[in-house]
Amino acid sequence: MIYKYHYEEFVRQARRVGDAGLTICSSGNLSWRLGDEMLVSGTGSWIPTLTREKVSCVRLSDGEVLNGVKPSMESVFHRGVMLERPDVNVVLHFQSPYATLLACSKERPKSIAVTAEVPLHVGRVIPEIPFKTPGSPELAEAVIAALRNRNTIQLLKHGQVVCGTSFDDVFQRAMFLEMASRITYQALAAGKEPDVLTEEEIDALEMHFVGHLTKDGLF
Repeated sequence: MIYKYHYEEFVRQARRVGDAGLTICSSGNLSWRLGDEMLVSGTGSWIPTLTREKVSCVRLSDGEVLNGVKPSMESVFHRGVMLERPDVNVVLHFQSPYATLLACSKERPKSIAVTAEVPLHVGRVIPEIPFKTPGSPELAEAVIAALRNRNTIQLLKHGQVVCGTSFDDVFQRAMFLEMASRITYQALAAGKEPDVLTEEEIDALEMHFVGHLTKDGLF
């Protein structure tokens, strides 16, 4: 059962995402698995000022809307990721400034692993999905496939998607991605090549934190 406090918590977490600058106006969408159902931001809703009336409740098994609120057009990949990944409870699609700048750049750095938090929380490898029309079946299929074995992806000329076990897990992942993107871009803009972690250094990190690691070397 989904109760009033679930809606209130969902709205609170959505606004935290907006307050952090990860989304503006109607950009982005958020979902939360609750048993056999999913709360997801409604179509056209604004994450930074989300209200309960704009939160859709969807049955995971067949996608049926249970509360009369039309879900985000991207809800197909939110639901698909959760069906593929029993460990995933939260999915966030966002467009933070520096991460999106890199996603929209013709020349992108091979690595943004400027600190240990990147391989440990964001991912050792960040897949890139070529541009596909937002809300299209093609985009949903590509996102679901890319997130089968990763928790972070870049949508080129579009934004980012992260998934995780909890709101904190996903929020932290998104914030570290934006932090690393900002550091990388500012270094390149200043004419300085970032000194990113080597494969050997990342291997050592994963060995050191082996007791705390889960899928893709993430906490």
